[in-house]
Amino acid sequence: MSNVEIKGVKSAVRQLADALPDDATWDDVMYRVYVRQAVDAGLRDAAEGRLVDVAEVRRQFGLVE
Repeated sequence: MSNVEIKGVKSAVRQLADALPDDATWDDVMYRVYVRQAVDAGLRDAAEGRLVDVAEVRRQFGLVE
């Protein structure tokens, strides 16, 4: 991880902490970090073209259109 990436993560953590309510628990913190990681991973996948069409997902899981 580069210095720029570390600074970006540190900034994001500060913003996350500032957005938490005063009575936040460690579970609240961990959930928000998890959600942020999941969203970032999804955005990277999309940017790199790693997408699956909704119709294909439905077909794979046997769901009707």
